Amino acid sequence: MSLQDSDNNNSNNEHFNEVLKKSLASPSRRMILRGGFGLAAIGSLPMLAACGGSSAAPAIAATGIQILGTSSISLGFGATAKSLADQVTVPSGYSVQVVHATGDAINTATPAYSNTGAETDDWTFRVGDHHDGMALFYVTAAGMYSATATDRAVLAVNHESSADSHFLHPRGQTSGGVNGKKFNQFGNWDAKTRPGLEVLKEINLHGVSIVELSKDSNGHFSQINPASTLNRRISAQTVVNVTGPSAHLAGIKQLFTTKFDTTGATARGTLNNCANGTTPWGTYLTCEENFAAYTNIRTGGTAPDAKAVETRRRYGVARAPISATATAASGQGWFTPTDTADTNERFRRWDSSADGANAMNDYRNEPNTFGYVVEIDPLVSSSTPAKRAALGRFAHENAAHSNAVAGQALAFYMGCDSRNEYFYKFVSQQNWSAADVGGGMAAGDKYLSEGTLYVAKFNADGSGQWIELNISNTSIAAYNTNGFSFSNQAEVLVFARLAADAVGATKMDRPEWASVNPSNGEIYLTLTNNSASNRTPSTTDGANPRSYNDPDGNMGSGNPNGHIIRLKEVGNLASATSFNWDIFVFGAEQDSGDSVNISKLTANNDFSSPDGLWFSQSTPGLLWIQTDDGAYTDVTNCMLLAAVPGVVGDGGKITVKNSLTVNAVTTTGTQETFIGALLPDARLRRFLVGPKGSEITGLTETLDGKALYVNIQHPGEKTGAVNAANNDWIADPTKLQSQWPTNGGGLISAYGPGTRPRSATIVITRNDGGKVGL
Repeated sequence: MSLQDSDNNNSNNEHFNEVLKKSLASPSRRMILRGGFGLAAIGSLPMLAACGGSSAAPAIAATGIQILGTSSISLGFGATAKSLADQVTVPSGYSVQVVHATGDAINTATPAYSNTGAETDDWTFRVGDHHDGMALFYVTAAGMYSATATDRAVLAVNHESSADSHFLHPRGQTSGGVNGKKFNQFGNWDAKTRPGLEVLKEINLHGVSIVELSKDSNGHFSQINPASTLNRRISAQTVVNVTGPSAHLAGIKQLFTTKFDTTGATARGTLNNCANGTTPWGTYLTCEENFAAYTNIRTGGTAPDAKAVETRRRYGVARAPISATATAASGQGWFTPTDTADTNERFRRWDSSADGANAMNDYRNEPNTFGYVVEIDPLVSSSTPAKRAALGRFAHENAAHSNAVAGQALAFYMGCDSRNEYFYKFVSQQNWSAADVGGGMAAGDKYLSEGTLYVAKFNADGSGQWIELNISNTSIAAYNTNGFSFSNQAEVLVFARLAADAVGATKMDRPEWASVNPSNGEIYLTLTNNSASNRTPSTTDGANPRSYNDPDGNMGSGNPNGHIIRLKEVGNLASATSFNWDIFVFGAEQDSGDSVNISKLTANNDFSSPDGLWFSQSTPGLLWIQTDDGAYTDVTNCMLLAAVPGVVGDGGKITVKNSLTVNAVTTTGTQETFIGALLPDARLRRFLVGPKGSEITGLTETLDGKALYVNIQHPGEKTGAVNAANNDWIADPTKLQSQWPTNGGGLISAYGPGTRPRSATIVITRNDGGKVGL
């Protein structure tokens, strides 16, 4: 899900290992542990017993953890086998159908998709590419939001990236770069230009597709209703409102000021829409993740001042030499077209050079306008989306809200998807009232404009703190690095990564999706993976305790398989400023050995690189886990698993033995951590395996749980041939890694024309009409 997972964090904040070593040196550690879980009545749980909190022995002496027992939820399907086939594989007794795929028309006037790149429209009325997070909304007969099931439903789907949009153009993305290299998102643009139609397609395929669904003969919402007036696209050109805390909104708008809107009250579009969220009042949250590669400083363009340069460095913006005058422009080259009218400077805006007299005369602030949670009302086609700056600016993966409790504040949990980045939460100033259900954007103004932004600091004793990001914090007020210091709270929100650096937040390994268990309010977070350059035995820590090589030596080292961590707020309050944590499950190959396969995964449930994470709303306590993997793809394509988790603290303390070999040099070490109870096959089981080259991402379901929607992103990602004469990509069917879904892989019949692969949303149902997964 992440295209930009490089480490832009050079702060001196402690890793978990530094915190852990300090804690282990303290003779009072056991008392801290006992106190750290104090508000939760778990003094007799195995975790505390294993940590010396009582004389009881751990349930499994070899590991210090127990096997999780029975549950009221039972997984009712046979495990799906690992697969390298170019198809979607699901358990026996289930059916799969494509709802829509990249390029499908969303109205009756747009021609059907050719799947050859021959389209001459600019993608304004087509389904976007790289399907990601999504949500289903029920609609009343009057067109209003309904919290209960109705006969009408709207599906909102995110579209993440256009960095590999070869399939959308006749011969792939136009060549660029230097030294004869094929153009890619990290290449450089000199005097080369791109065709305007190519660029417009790529700009408009980002964002969100909102479509009303029709029911099929089986009564499932499974196809676009092209005649619906609710169908629309939110793209990187859609005008959006800029919002934030009233006391700091003027400062936020100043940072949004561009030639397009000299007041900063609006911005253009939403970009690189990764995962998502919903709100208790019935709106959609789309999250802007890796936006940094799209705005550039053109060759010869003037760099901004030192303060802005440091913020760009910290966010990875521009990927070009940032000096007094740029010598090369990196990124997608969206600013280069000369063959198409630059209406409203729709191309020029992507050049973030500081060439004007001030920010009102150029687009130096354009990078500041991306990296937010964007709220959309999917049921009011005339409504204007809003960038919710109060929730901070970073590489947002998703935004998962706490369980809504009347009279209590709401929290939204958010990961920043990049190496060594942080985990955040926003707590609303207003307490929740069920009277706001159906309140649309006005309710969003109430709950998402005023509140407090926090970042997580994890302690070695299994506790943690939420640190408020506020200019009144002396560490933030005194922060000064490479010419950057904070002038006001608006800058704290817009440059939240730097504020988190200042307060000493805990660096994490690519924190991606968060999800909240509706049955108990606990928060789960995927830590997808890490490389040997960043995770060695000497730099492991309590939250990232493994450092090892891929067992067959083929697919990476460091922490290639990732894991999932979970948190419990003290007092089970969304507004709590402290929490407890443990590791829910470690990804691993089944034959990795005990030091790597710590969670004792089997052939029925081993996995790698957890990414998407979503708790069922129809079956509270049922967790779906999706993978975006490059470490296990020599054995199996990416997958979807179902899990029945326990609770924070149901496991124990363990010591991990690490061994990593790089360039024939082996280093070893040990690391203590906390792990939840083991999950046997009965509580963690593989449900789906995707086609070749795909990532499995994004889930939603009908309220009765009888239809599960899943996104298949970028099948055939590693595809193509290069013509040596012009460096153009060639759509050679013999070189396609995948032809899904045009090959009908895992479906009743092939979907759509041509041979090129397409991202798609699928719906999965049980043949007997029962709940999916049970």
